Amino acid sequence: MQSRKESALTQPNGSSVRVEIYDQAYNLRGSDPDYVFKLAEYVDSKMRAVAEQTATVDSLRLAVLAALNIADEYKILKRKYDSISGDYDQRAHNLFGALDEVLGEALRAG
Repeated sequence: MQSRKESALTQPNGSSVRVEIYDQAYNLRGSDPDYVFKLAEYVDSKMRAVAEQTATVDSLRLAVLAALNIADEYKILKRKYDSISGDYDQRAHNLFGALDEVLGEALRAG
């Protein structure tokens, strides 16, 4: 019997990648087969984690719950990114203003 990792991907056929997510095979297309494989592994692991925490065996319900977990992770990371990005934008604006002021003074003095 193959392990989940071994069975999750057979060799890519052109740009098509065969992956297995929660014991279902899918042929997916992508420019980077390794990336597609990693995404499939991630979704598979999320579905299995949800399955361990719930009593349902309905794969569609597990997929929706896993998608909600992934969406939650995404939103948390996006909020963090937006916050950090805003901080960097503000700092860059402040530094630009300070540099503009210093250069202006240097030109007036020179």
